[in-house]
Amino acid sequence: MKKLLYTSFIILALFVTAMLPVNDLSVEAAAVNPFTDVKDSNSHAKAILSLYNDGIITGTSTTTYEPGKSATRGEAALFLANALGLQENTEKNGTFKDVPSSSIYYQAVTALTKAGIVNGYGDEFKPNTTLTRAQLSKMLTIGFELHQSTQTKTKFTDVNKLTDGATKQYIQTLVDYGITKGTTATTFSPNMKLTRGQLATFLFNAINVASDELTVISVE
Repeated sequence: MKKLLYTSFIILALFVTAMLPVNDLSVEAAAVNPFTDVKDSNSHAKAILSLYNDGIITGTSTTTYEPGKSATRGEAALFLANALGLQENTEKNGTFKDVPSSSIYYQAVTALTKAGIVNGYGDEFKPNTTLTRAQLSKMLTIGFELHQSTQTKTKFTDVNKLTDGATKQYIQTLVDYGITKGTTATTFSPNMKLTRGQLATFLFNAINVASDELTVISVE
């Protein structure tokens, strides 16, 4: 269902784009960059600007994105829910006492929790706690319904030392899909705090993978 919603959006966007005049198309192709701290030289610039223009991610202010700032669990939940088209419109009390209905993360966290994509810590979600690279691997694998790897050994020496077999498989899944290559050829840094720039790139790559997997029906 989530992929279907995103697929419909992509198909509609392509159709509308195809119908635009040539002059308008050139304008649409130029990504708007309101962020003074996201330069073309930044390795995450393409992902940040693409997702921002698609309305999936937001900055820390109207003019800053802060790509080097640690990403939080709340931000990751919000951006992922936007990408998947999951927003829970409900007035009911949420699952977590630290994510009240007044929180900007409330609908996203509620929807992702209901879908089994994220978990909390008892009755807390800890939306302001920083996110690790391993934690995002799980969110993306489950959220985009990727075919999960069965491998319990990876090319990353630091991942192989982990005792949680499921985490190893989530990370290997992202490698299998080409969503990540790791921090080096032999390390993934699973417990490293994820930056907002890295979050954008991971999410951008996952969206592209999901789009590539879609079956295109030819028109006869």
